[in-house]
Amino acid sequence: MRKSNQAQFRELLRQHSDGLTVKELSEMSGASKDAALASIKCMPDAYIDRWKLVRGKDAGVWCVIVPPENCPKPERKKNV
Repeated sequence: MRKSNQAQFRELLRQHSDGLTVKELSEMSGASKDAALASIKCMPDAYIDRWKLVRGKDAGVWCVIVPPENCPKPERKKNV
């Protein structure tokens, strides 16, 4: 069984808030482009933010959703 690259890709995408292409993810992680694409497609928090032209072809720029912290529970004032 292979180890998932999703945690590494998620961290890279969080560090690059403007997003990364699959090629950039592949180069930064050392994974193949096919492995990077397969992993990122399975990540529920990853999405294509926009497209950019790279050497005459459209390349998706991937980002991840950064979940907000849980909202604090409100304090109830005691009746005095």
